[in-house]
Amino acid sequence: MRCAIALLFVVSGSLVRAADDGFTPLFNGKDLTGWTTYLRPSKDIPNPDPKTTWQVADGVIRCNGKPNGYVMTEKEYSNYVLKVKWRYPAELKAGNTGVLLHCTGEDKVWPSSIEAQLRSGRAGDIWLNPGADGKLPTLSFDAGLKDANDKTDRHYFRIDKDKPVEKAFGEWNEYEITCRDGSITLAINGTKVIEGRNGSLKKGKIALQSEGTEVHFKDIAIKEMK
Repeated sequence: MRCAIALLFVVSGSLVRAADDGFTPLFNGKDLTGWTTYLRPSKDIPNPDPKTTWQVADGVIRCNGKPNGYVMTEKEYSNYVLKVKWRYPAELKAGNTGVLLHCTGEDKVWPSSIEAQLRSGRAGDIWLNPGADGKLPTLSFDAGLKDANDKTDRHYFRIDKDKPVEKAFGEWNEYEITCRDGSITLAINGTKVIEGRNGSLKKGKIALQSEGTEVHFKDIAIKEMK
């Protein structure tokens, strides 16, 4: 009986803490309810099956990275704090994915959005993805962040780009993404890595990329703000 009471207390306590911090899960740990999927068709696979790319088990979304595409929230969000944990399998030597923010327009690779990069070694960079009209979203950054080799005005390095902020492959990392009134701030494992202000995109859906390599996601939660 005492064990049962203790277990109830622990469960109840975690529920109270979850409610107190104001975050709402976007992923239920069981399936992709609340999300839609898109995978880029090809000549070999004109109708790719999302179930071969995305699987859910033990509270984790597992993506094998092929073909390119994403899972996307059914709802749109504007002002919020988003938390996402990710890891690459320990046996990999490189990984690539990202979190797409303020997604709008047609499904394609990639939709009009602002990408919070998760490529290994470059997590915390920002990429701007153009819409159907070819126009890039805009963000204002501090001097020195732009990729000097990128002539498209799309890629912005994180602060202290050569300072490691990611954990070893096989270990879980946490993104904390704050979007408010067109501004976006990214923090990785508790360290602020970049901030963009006065963005032209202020509302849209949230997506997790499938982009060539296996990656796992869990503990996806959002706290909306006014």
